[in-house]
Amino acid sequence: MADESNRVEAARIEPCGETIFRKISLRLLPFLFLLYVVNLIDRTNVGIARLQMVDEQHVLDEEAYGLGAGLFYVGYLLFEVPSNLILLRMGARAWIARILVSWGLISTAMMFATGPWSFGILRVLLGIAEAGFFPGILYYLNDWFPARRRARAVSLFMLGGAIAPMVGNPLSGFILQHMDQMDGLWGWQWVFLLEGLPAVALGFVTFAYLTDRPEHARWLTPMERTWLAQQIENERQHRPHARSHSLAAAIGDYRVWLLIAIYFTVAVGDNSYAFYIPAFLKSQFPEWSAFWIGLLAVAPSSIAMCGMILVGRNSDRTGERRWHVAVSAFMAALGWGTIALVVSERWTLPGLDSRLLFVAAVALTLTGMKCMLPIFWTLPPSFLSGAAAAGGIALINSVANLGGLFGPKLVGHAKTVTGSYTVGYLVLSATLLLGGLLALTVRVRPRNEAD
Repeated sequence: MADESNRVEAARIEPCGETIFRKISLRLLPFLFLLYVVNLIDRTNVGIARLQMVDEQHVLDEEAYGLGAGLFYVGYLLFEVPSNLILLRMGARAWIARILVSWGLISTAMMFATGPWSFGILRVLLGIAEAGFFPGILYYLNDWFPARRRARAVSLFMLGGAIAPMVGNPLSGFILQHMDQMDGLWGWQWVFLLEGLPAVALGFVTFAYLTDRPEHARWLTPMERTWLAQQIENERQHRPHARSHSLAAAIGDYRVWLLIAIYFTVAVGDNSYAFYIPAFLKSQFPEWSAFWIGLLAVAPSSIAMCGMILVGRNSDRTGERRWHVAVSAFMAALGWGTIALVVSERWTLPGLDSRLLFVAAVALTLTGMKCMLPIFWTLPPSFLSGAAAAGGIALINSVANLGGLFGPKLVGHAKTVTGSYTVGYLVLSATLLLGGLLALTVRVRPRNEAD
């Protein structure tokens, strides 16, 4: 009788499932999206600052900038896994709030960089402060969205990756151009000061606004809280290899290391793009100001944003993951290769300005890389749970993001040695091609969801 009563109750509330997830999405995703936008602006605003720090004031040379930009990921690597395990113990609300406040303060302190050493040290400290934010949010979303809805949720959150340059590059360019020498500060110093402070304020908002788990959500009804918690728990119980709950199990799973290899390739490309896109565009539009270069960077991001939404929806609709990741990687590889051909003047179209072809190839590149990311992050929770999921996601993100150190360093070195970015473009193309091929080797059993 009790089982029958439970089935009747489940059947009565089941039609409310769509309403529940819509409520959760509206409550959590816009706010998390905002945090991610601020996060990426603070991480990558060195790209616009470089136009003055390297090209005008000569605080850094090209190689020092490339190395310093990538050193962010040294701190990231060292503290990412411990940070996520602390989040598992303390709860997302308090720990993410702490991350926001500390990275905001250090991002602001970037205005005091005076040369390669101080720049590099502050970038390492920024990585330490920020460690755990991105994988922590991914782990947090696993507690709110079952697998059949996760790609769309992660895609909407990760739209911040496309929106951040649309907001950040023009904003940074405007500050760099119009606030230069105001009160004795260079434009790049104002960039770090004005863009670092919002993270500090949002840290306090996060502590007041976020809810750790569904059972604590007072903005859901008691029946909705019970139903959602049961959905998530049923999925965990039916997950393949659900017995692998420990961090050691994640470290020993070959699939984790395969995912690290795949993510390393997109980290090389995506971070090279983020740290160098103002310089890439400036090389084709040397007469444009910093503000207009920042504004031009909006166009590829707009296209990438649309691609992320469409690919995420299609992946959830079909339940297919690895081909969505692989084809996106191949798109990015084609984009980088096309950029190299255009820059080397080996491919032109009659009657078409090569610079327009360059921007179109940039858009293809960014769209491919951004479409990879949300689908990729649905793969670890399909075979990891508990501490293995928290630690495994952090392990993948931290180790693979060493590509963020390798990529900018490679691009800067290629520019110094050859006087052009062409060799860097070709290496990035080959790297993303390898990532697509590796994605096709991933073997994860089809999802078994609790509907």
